This record gives sequence, structure tokens and C-alpha cells, in this order.
Amino acid sequence: MLAKPNRLTRGSDYKATVRRGSRCAGAHTITYVGSSAEVSTDAPRFGFIVSRQVGSAVTRNTIRRRLKAVCAEALPSIRGGASIVIRALPSAATIDYATLRADVVRCLERKASA
Repeated sequence: MLAKPNRLTRGSDYKATVRRGSRCAGAHTITYVGSSAEVSTDAPRFGFIVSRQVGSAVTRNTIRRRLKAVCAEALPSIRGGASIVIRALPSAATIDYATLRADVVRCLERKASA
């Protein structure tokens, strides 16, 4: 579980990150990484977009929990002040955790590493 300081909570934060952030497309996810205008000692913040196209509510929540677990694990290697939004594609519903993890970690290492 990600702590409150590590979560994007406002729609405007999601929108700004998706529109102005750099994009990294994987096979099953799209990762947007934006920089905060505030001090870089702030905690990195994560947001997740899992639409109905991914599947039923049970499937969407499973994917969201998996994404949160991957991000919590990668948290120490992310630079401060980064805003990260991860959008799950419909193919994310059919893959295992290891594949999803590899897809997300590859993009986080390319775009958001410290």
C-alpha cells in the first residue's frame, strides 16, 4: 500500500501529468512521468488509471493492487518530486504479476530513476 504522500489524489494532478509528462509505452501499460514544480525533496507520487475496458470490477481492482505493489517496491529508486501515472491497457488483465512488474519497472527505470 502506498502512503498518502505517495498518492496522486486530485484530477488536476492526473491531467497535468498525462498532458505534460514524458510517456513510456509498454506492452500492457502506459507510464506518464512528470516533474513537480515544487522542491525535488518531495516524495514521488503515483496515480493509476484502470478503465472498464480492462474488465470487471474484480479484475480492475486486482490490476490496481498489483500496480500499487510494484510501485511500492520501486519507490526507493524513484527521484523525488516525480508525478507518475500508470494506465493499464486491456491486455493487463490476462498477464501474470511478473510480466506486469517487468513492464512497469522497465518504464520507471527509463523515465523516473533517481
